[in-house]
Amino acid sequence: MPIMNYTTEIAVSKTMGEIQDSLARRGVRSISTILDDEGRPAGLGFVMDTDYGLREFELPVKTEGVLAAMRNDPKVPKAKQNPEQAARVAWRIAADWLKAQAALIDAQLATLDEVMMPYMVARHAGGRPVTMYAAFRERQLSLTDGTETKS
Repeated sequence: MPIMNYTTEIAVSKTMGEIQDSLARRGVRSISTILDDEGRPAGLGFVMDTDYGLREFELPVKTEGVLAAMRNDPKVPKAKQNPEQAARVAWRIAADWLKAQAALIDAQLATLDEVMMPYMVARHAGGRPVTMYAAFRERQLSLTDGTETKS
């Protein structure tokens, strides 16, 4: 089965607007666009009030991975295997993911900060911002049950 949304013709700007509207309806205080080195939208940053005060989040939209998946899928027509289409597809996938998370939030099965925790921004040693997931990966943290293993 080809990658989700590979046929979309919806502009990145329209999808970004939908995502921003969804976040705004759920209490986000500010939203900004993250741009790549060429000035193209590469994600959204936002600030929201949590039980622990204002927190920053960054939701990346990685079009390179989508383009690679499209190029590796023989079911995706060659005409659709280009960076512009990959950007449209990547943003639609992000919007669909956020809609699923919004359903959890609306049903009170989770809170926005709970589902977005991997994307919460913390300050790394030296002051540079890093997402919680990136910090976890960098430090190669592992989750254990608290028991020691014997070798």
